[in-house]
Amino acid sequence: MTPTQTEPQTPDAVPHAEPGALPGVYATLDLLQCSQDGPVLHLRLNRPAKRNAISDELIRQLHTAVLSLPAHARVILISGEGPHFCAGLDLSELVQREIGEAVLHSRSWHAAFDALQFGRVPVVAVLQGAVVGGGLELAAACHLRVAEDSAYFGLPEGQRGIFVGGGGSVRIPRLMGVARMTDMMLTGRVYDANEADRAGLVQYRCADGEGLAKGMALAHKVAQGAPMTAFAVMHALPRIAEQSPSEGLFTESLMAAVASNTPEAQARLGAFLAGKAAKVTKS
Repeated sequence: MTPTQTEPQTPDAVPHAEPGALPGVYATLDLLQCSQDGPVLHLRLNRPAKRNAISDELIRQLHTAVLSLPAHARVILISGEGPHFCAGLDLSELVQREIGEAVLHSRSWHAAFDALQFGRVPVVAVLQGAVVGGGLELAAACHLRVAEDSAYFGLPEGQRGIFVGGGGSVRIPRLMGVARMTDMMLTGRVYDANEADRAGLVQYRCADGEGLAKGMALAHKVAQGAPMTAFAVMHALPRIAEQSPSEGLFTESLMAAVASNTPEAQARLGAFLAGKAAKVTKS
């Protein structure tokens, strides 16, 4: 998979933005609710009557929203309107396609989810209700995942005679392992939120109705970090994990040198040495 090529931006400060709907291209994305809370761009899937199932138009709008990221946004938060995050591919659009067209359709999902995973800023997902099929593929492309008690996770493609096409075969095994994904696809096994937590599909758990607040708090915390460090975590870390140990260590050295010598990193290190920055403590 070829990641989307982007360049990090390191503004000195994040301009204040009032919470609310966004103008410009975001106002044209009717299948998303788009708003901004300071440095956090919130994209809410807005097809609740369809359990936020992903149509061709929704995937296009999601891709557009990510590529149109405001310059001062530091984090993206993705959630779903209504009781479900995303029930996957809109099967009403699953028409018979010529093989070449089917490949291009899958690749359009890859492009959108690559833009999330390998974009300019980290992405936090808030999950409730159905996180199924393409919905799980979307969640797997995000960097942090918060699951409410109601969340459940499935890959029904195997029961429907199809196969994952939105990057799930690449991303999901890296979270939960090939054996667990194999089980889900062959048997239709569904994981509840606690099982998903133990399997590595999510990093945070919370009660129903608390996910959005938790996700927003995490997003604001991530936004306080240095942009180059966030960029390194998003782009270098997954590549290092795929490299041999010797290659990974060399890549690490290069990235560490780049990150630690930015003006922001030097200012943060100076503040710590001057006793003006908080030390690590057990929370």
